Amino acid sequence: MGDIEREAMLEREKEEEEEEEAQAQVDIWRYIFGFVELAVVKCAIELGIAEAIEAHGRPMTLSEISTTLGCDPSLLNRIIRFLTHRKIFKAIPTSHGYPGYAQTPLSRRLMRTGQHSMAALILLESSPVMLAPWHCLSAQVLANGNPSFEKAHGEDLWRYAATNLDHSNLFNEAMACDSKLVMPIIIESCSEAFDGLNSLVDVGGGNGTTTSVLVKACPWIRGINFDLPHVIAEAPKCDGVEHVAGDMFQSVPKADAAFLKWVLHDWRDEECIEILKKCREAVPKENGRVVIVEAVIEGGKHDGLKDVGLMLDMVMMAHTNFGKERTLKEWEYVIQMAGFSKYTVKTIHAVQSVIIAFY
Repeated sequence: MGDIEREAMLEREKEEEEEEEAQAQVDIWRYIFGFVELAVVKCAIELGIAEAIEAHGRPMTLSEISTTLGCDPSLLNRIIRFLTHRKIFKAIPTSHGYPGYAQTPLSRRLMRTGQHSMAALILLESSPVMLAPWHCLSAQVLANGNPSFEKAHGEDLWRYAATNLDHSNLFNEAMACDSKLVMPIIIESCSEAFDGLNSLVDVGGGNGTTTSVLVKACPWIRGINFDLPHVIAEAPKCDGVEHVAGDMFQSVPKADAAFLKWVLHDWRDEECIEILKKCREAVPKENGRVVIVEAVIEGGKHDGLKDVGLMLDMVMMAHTNFGKERTLKEWEYVIQMAGFSKYTVKTIHAVQSVIIAFY
């Protein structure tokens, strides 16, 4: 390499270092105030801003929103200014000079009801119960696995939920949010998971939303929603869905297929294998299958959804004792150790992929 080329290379390296330094000066503030977005979005949900605009049927001025919600207009203005800057709401020019605020696909996800609602999931993750373990995360790493949730609350998530029904119900409402979004995608893009089934048991199915969406789309399938007794006791009645209480570590109700969505990532490999074995025992040898809906880390997702998968892995570390998101190789291990002869993996337009394990 000649002197000119060397000087050019050193100059490029210097420019790259200066760009990195300049970007770091901006990015560090995202981490210093990273909690602000979550807190303001939670505030918007609790105030019901999205519902007010949706009910109005057209863009609303600040005055109209504050009157409808009974809010201080100057404080509300600052909240909406922040949310509009984040493109959660959209500012629309009006003839009288004041902007009107309109819904966006993102703001509709802040509504408490509707197919696209993610409000309960936001309220769950921003609740004091779920935030407390994050303050114990470094202690967990240093202590080689002393669980963050137990350190914060004195017991694991499942025991806590069993004796704190408000939190349990919020947890199950949050899981229902995801089910309303992801189940139509699974049914449409992965119909082979349900081909030839007359019955299906949703293991750890919470309040039964997953099963309800499935049987409405596939009314020939008899749905069984299976979860712990305190969860089933709160589950609403639903046509085509039978609620069954029990413990998946003991046994799983018999059905043509077992369905597990966001269940196995809560547990370490040994427990996953045990759960999968119980599911395998519950389905017939001929055409029996277990459908697993979970993230597959490094599983071909585009960058945005891959990043969510990695964040979910941190959530599992903070909120469960030994849960984690898994790579395809790690999924293959637990599936094979549970005794399944083969499996398929399908990427869908969601955080999760669909893994079908066959007897």
